[in-house]
Amino acid sequence: MPIPNVSSISVSRVLTVAHICRNVLPLYRALLLLLAFAVTAAAADWNEPEQQLARKIIAVTGPGAVALTVNNRSSLGKRDNEVIQNGLRIELEALGIRFVTAEQAAATVAISLSENSTSYVWVAQVRQGTGEPVVVMVSTPRPPGAAVAHESVPLTLRKILLWTQGDRILDVAAFDDNAMPTHIAVLDAEKVAFYRSQSGNWQQEQTLGIIHAHPWPRDLRGKLILGKDHLLLSVYLPGVVCRSLTAAALNCRDTDDPWPLVPAASIGGTGTAFQLSSSTAIPTVGAFYAPTRNFFTGVLTPGIGKFTAVSKFYSAAFLPRDKYVLWLFAATDGSLHMVDGVSDQVARLDWGSDITSVSTSCGAGRQVLATGPTANSEEITGDAVRAYEFPDRDPIAVSPALDFPGAITALWTEEKGDTAIAVAKNRETGNYEAYRVAAACNP
Repeated sequence: MPIPNVSSISVSRVLTVAHICRNVLPLYRALLLLLAFAVTAAAADWNEPEQQLARKIIAVTGPGAVALTVNNRSSLGKRDNEVIQNGLRIELEALGIRFVTAEQAAATVAISLSENSTSYVWVAQVRQGTGEPVVVMVSTPRPPGAAVAHESVPLTLRKILLWTQGDRILDVAAFDDNAMPTHIAVLDAEKVAFYRSQSGNWQQEQTLGIIHAHPWPRDLRGKLILGKDHLLLSVYLPGVVCRSLTAAALNCRDTDDPWPLVPAASIGGTGTAFQLSSSTAIPTVGAFYAPTRNFFTGVLTPGIGKFTAVSKFYSAAFLPRDKYVLWLFAATDGSLHMVDGVSDQVARLDWGSDITSVSTSCGAGRQVLATGPTANSEEITGDAVRAYEFPDRDPIAVSPALDFPGAITALWTEEKGDTAIAVAKNRETGNYEAYRVAAACNP
């Protein structure tokens, strides 16, 4: 006996399902197409910089076997990082690159995906055989509102308090290589004082007075230079140079002798230049200091390439390149001059007036330390120091900011070249504090 209405019920259900499919499936397909288009569009955003960087790399390596590494040091997420890495590999393969292990490679290419406040900056360090590395880079604008990553950086700056006093500290020199030195010299406006640490307490050993015929300018600056084997101490002050011919006295004289801009270790101690490669050397560049002001006149000795003078500046730093040395000058008008011996390029950065450079085992191997303001949510509390690298002429921050308890009044590279001395006036106590600043490589 047939079941009543079974046919009509089944047909009705089939018709209902068919109706749903006719209306829903097209919408579903449209959503899938939109999603696929969105993914494709997001990936396509990186096509231009991928192609640009690949062409620059191939111009150095030529077609052949290459070992490639890509390190994301930016705020890009995992998805974008994977898309960019795949895109770069595709572009390089299309230009004739074969990817092999380092042991089989004719060249190695290490790419860093970095960023600054306005752009993503991709830097490729290319090395062929035993030759000097060649650096190429591209940049592409960052989306508005995108945050810059600070966690993935090559290094962290650390500070160690060396000395504090009420009188202004101009510089501090350490006589030993310990992380926390046990024997230091402290320069202020009227003397050089020598201290030795015994059982954790500093004991003054002696002081050498500074004789000067003219009053010091406002915002006095000074530099201590230790000679070979620490047997000779030189003191550079505006219009005055002092040297310790014996351990008992300083011989001071009025002079406009240039101040050295290159640490002794970078020029081999007593040599005239430090050889970086077969074609690059760092000369013992000096600069003349204005005797009645707080800046360098801009006159250099010897010159940098065709430049025997640059704009008046507060401080300087240098970065070795494959075929030249890039010099950076923090000019008195707030600009940064980048001088390579052929050109003088000017940039406006949110930096303070004190810059220097240090040699490290992190990142590119040499970084610029630059001062700038640090702030909390309520008010500016003092200055900070941050490390930067210059793949080309666009600085990239490679460390978090290192905060200080007040305004930084001096920043000098130590003679060994791998650490710096920073002096800050503590805004709470009013005392001057001298710190050693060192870099620690991040894993």
